[in-house]
Amino acid sequence: MNGTSAQRDAPAPASSWDDLVTTALLGTDRRPRAAAVPGREAPAALLDAAAVATVRRRAGLRPGRAARRPEPAPKDPRPALPAAAARRLAMLLADRPGGGGGGRRGSSPDLVELLPQWLAAANAHGYAAPPQALPALLDAARGRTDLRPAALTFAGTRALWLARLNPDWRFALRSAPGGGATLPDPEDGEAVRRLWEEGLFAERVALLAALRARTPALARELLTATWATERAEDRLMFLDSLRTGLCPLDEPFLEQALRDRSRNVRATAAELLSTLPGSALAARMAVRAAACVAVDRTGNSPMVVVEAPPECDPGMERDGVTARPPAGRGERSWWLGQLVEAAPLGTWSGRLGGRTPEQIVALPVADGWQGELHAAWCRAAVRQRDAAWSRALLGAPSAPEAGGPGAVSLAERAKLLAALEAAERAEWVAGFIATHGLSEAFQLLGVCAVPWAAPLGRSVVDALDIARDAGSYPWSFSGVMGLAERCLDPAEAARLDGLLAVPDEREDASPGAGGYWAEAFQRLMATLRLRAAMAAELRPDERR
Repeated sequence: MNGTSAQRDAPAPASSWDDLVTTALLGTDRRPRAAAVPGREAPAALLDAAAVATVRRRAGLRPGRAARRPEPAPKDPRPALPAAAARRLAMLLADRPGGGGGGRRGSSPDLVELLPQWLAAANAHGYAAPPQALPALLDAARGRTDLRPAALTFAGTRALWLARLNPDWRFALRSAPGGGATLPDPEDGEAVRRLWEEGLFAERVALLAALRARTPALARELLTATWATERAEDRLMFLDSLRTGLCPLDEPFLEQALRDRSRNVRATAAELLSTLPGSALAARMAVRAAACVAVDRTGNSPMVVVEAPPECDPGMERDGVTARPPAGRGERSWWLGQLVEAAPLGTWSGRLGGRTPEQIVALPVADGWQGELHAAWCRAAVRQRDAAWSRALLGAPSAPEAGGPGAVSLAERAKLLAALEAAERAEWVAGFIATHGLSEAFQLLGVCAVPWAAPLGRSVVDALDIARDAGSYPWSFSGVMGLAERCLDPAEAARLDGLLAVPDEREDASPGAGGYWAEAFQRLMATLRLRAAMAAELRPDERR
């Protein structure tokens, strides 16, 4: 190698990075490099030097400080899930909704829809989630908000530990009481007050809810101390927490809240006070409502007469009556409805001649006020959870109106049913289905306890059988079929054997209806058997 080539191939002297950047900005013509390699054009030599300097800079970096190792996940003291149930959970979490066309779902059970029921049963047994299932469980809860409460209860504190490490699972921290923070012991007064005065809003809401369940007086004391300085939207949330354990001792604070600057806060305080039958507000509302409703005995038979309030005075507004009606409503009927809704239902027996709720509801109402009056009684029965009035307003399920004079919609009937005991509720809905079929029963079935009581389950299966034999359009019953799969007692599976075959199609039936009905009943049968197996796997004596 001659001297010229050796000189050309020799590495260029090191240049500082700042020098290279300055030369690149000014240009090699204006600022030639002193260490340029002979035989190379200045721009190319500059790029060569920059490449060498880049490698040198990267190779010369010191390794960064290692991230702090996270604390180990907390122990879960709950008993481990039985092996068979753990395998079942993995199957449920791995399943994805199918995409059948034309509304046809096939005859296989829908595992996705069984996961909420499985989680509820596992939580009832108090099992701990398998650690390896936690990521899939959090992913499932992330995609379905209806699944989150049961999924996070089952996942336990380890799910919160994982959620702090993965931004995709941060919803678990928001859903957990206090954003996943550990709440102080209610007996530790100093820690409780510190968190209430310095904590984040979610932590304060969680603290208030926890105290209401254990020491309601302390919760009320904390709320009273800072009430005047809280934001209006925060006051509304804090006030809503008083629904837990609401009692007459809360009345003075709620009466104070009736003078709040926020209309929503005032309305919520009035609603809470109206659910306390012995409160002063309930008594004031009773006087106002009773002045508007009376019995007229001058005719051949007694009749309810109504004289709606002529104005909404400041006292009514203070007690939660909204003065301005919505579009399409008359002022006086709007005010009357609010007064009757807020008055204790016990008012009416004495006011209307000692009659029972059934007798009061049966009275005719003059001048077209019956709908407004009975609708207000319906809302009062729901708010006060009064079973006697709910029963009277519902009426007999076999009646032509199938809901009583005051229940003007299925949604209202469903709310009234919620005030009854589970057995009576199921019996009423079974009677409704036996008389009116399933076409309007979907909302009513949704308020019945799961699994459905035997009479209700039999009425649903019988109604489906009748619809099939009548050649009814099958897809209109898909919602009820889906409910039956989740809610029918698995013991009813034996009654489905005769419904699994494809029936002979009537001439006036929908094309393909027979095949759909057969598939639907086969899926119902398979789902009930699967639910029975799931329940057996979760029983402690079934551990393997």
